[in-house]
Parts: sequence; structure tokens; C-alpha cells
Amino acid sequence: MIHDSVTSLHVAGTSPHFLQYPLDLVSKSAALQVLIGGKTVSIGGHCKGSGMIHPNMATMLGVVTSDALVEADVWQGMVKRASMASFNQITVDGDTSTNDCVIGMASGVAGNAIITDAGSAEGKKLEAALTALLQGLAKSIAWDGEGATCLMEISVDGASSDADARKVALSVAGSSLAKAAIYGHDPNWGRIAAAAGYSGVQFDQNDLGVQLGSIKLMEKGQPLPFDKAAANKYLKDTCGIHGTVKIFVTVGKGTGTGMAWGCDLSYDYVKINAEYTT
Repeated sequence: MIHDSVTSLHVAGTSPHFLQYPLDLVSKSAALQVLIGGKTVSIGGHCKGSGMIHPNMATMLGVVTSDALVEADVWQGMVKRASMASFNQITVDGDTSTNDCVIGMASGVAGNAIITDAGSAEGKKLEAALTALLQGLAKSIAWDGEGATCLMEISVDGASSDADARKVALSVAGSSLAKAAIYGHDPNWGRIAAAAGYSGVQFDQNDLGVQLGSIKLMEKGQPLPFDKAAANKYLKDTCGIHGTVKIFVTVGKGTGTGMAWGCDLSYDYVKINAEYTT
């Protein structure tokens, strides 16, 4: 169910308001409102999925609706780009389903001046709100991954392009060894570095940096001395409350940034998928 209260996203002073979605094992819903041309535009969405999650648009089902007045082809482009930055940046198990669908519908009843250009100020505002909504839904799927004890959020910077940064982030999020290390509360920088390296993105290994929460594990391609007990505690405490483990990866000096979301790999994932057949 969608909650009544909203909280601000605090984005550059023009933030939409984000309705807290229920991070549970059943329902994944979200909604927000944003001012477009002086009119309040609403966007709501619902999605499902927790296993066979490795979208190639997209390994799950999602529906998003809005009352914004926007040209169909402009809206289509917004939904596609927002999906690329959200649902296509999550992974639970690396298995792409045969059932893919995200549907975006806009009724136009909000009464705003019609948006004919995604690059206009109002078009950018609507797309930013749509992207924020879909990222919230996407994270709820990764959070609810089968057998998961935490959400993994990977942030990459320094890439030559945003596309490259997203590719590195998704590679780390999908690494079985990195996911298993997180489940075991092991601050294993080598597994994260390896996943970045085999992502297919070209970068100088001497620029590689890895950080876990606030703890730097690797810098300029070299491991750093760090408090392993503190890093272990960070993982243990975060997984203990089904929280978000934050991993930061630097791959160079470029301006490209990207994010991906996944979850840890537990014994329960194997148990769940070994005990039923389809």
C-alpha cells in the first residue's frame, strides 16, 4: 500500500516529494508529486520480483502511471531512460527472466501545459521525478532479493562516461564472490576490484579505488591498511538490520558516474531455488 506521508528528496531545491514505499516481501509501491508549470503532477508505480533479477529490460514486471500532460513519444523516451537508470541497474542472481515488462502510462489530466520537449525545464523536472520513482522501486526489488540480508548499493565515479560507470557498478553488484563476501561480513576489496576489472570497461588499474561505507580499502590501485574489525562490524551491523551496504568505486579521473543495486548471496538463496521447480 502507498503511505500517505511524503518526504523531500532535497534535490537542488526543486525536489519532488517521495512517498515511502514498503520494503517488505510482498508489495513494492511508490508515488510522488512534482510541480510542472504550476500544476501538481502525480506519478505512481508498482512492481514485483525478487528472483531471476538481472534486467535486460527488465527481469520483472513494473507499471508506472502519471496524470502529466506530455506527448507520447516524449513520455516513451522518459520511461526508457528512467528504466535504464533504475530497473536495468539491479541484479539479484544474474539470471535474466523470460518475462520482461515495464509499462508507463500518462493520462494528461493534471492540466499542465503539454510537454513537447524532454530537454525543456519542465521536461527535465518530470523525467527527474520519474527516475527517482523508478529507482526507489528498483531498489525495493534488490532489497527483497531471495534470501538477502541487505541491499548493496554500488556507486562508481571517475569513468569516461556515465554508461561506463553504470557498467562497472552493475558488474560489482552481480559478482557472486563479492555478494558472498558481503553475506559473510568480509571486507574483501579484491573481489570488488576484480568485478570492476572484468566489467569490460577500460580503465587504468593505478586509478582504482574501493571504499566500503566510510572505510577506504584501496586507493590508486593499491590496498590500504584499514581497520578490518571496524569494516567487519559495519557489514555485520548493516546486514543485521537488512540495511544498505554502500560500496564506492573510483576508476579514473573522468566525469562519468553511475549506480547499481544488488543484494548479498546467502545460503537461503540456494535453499529457496533448490526446493521448488517451475
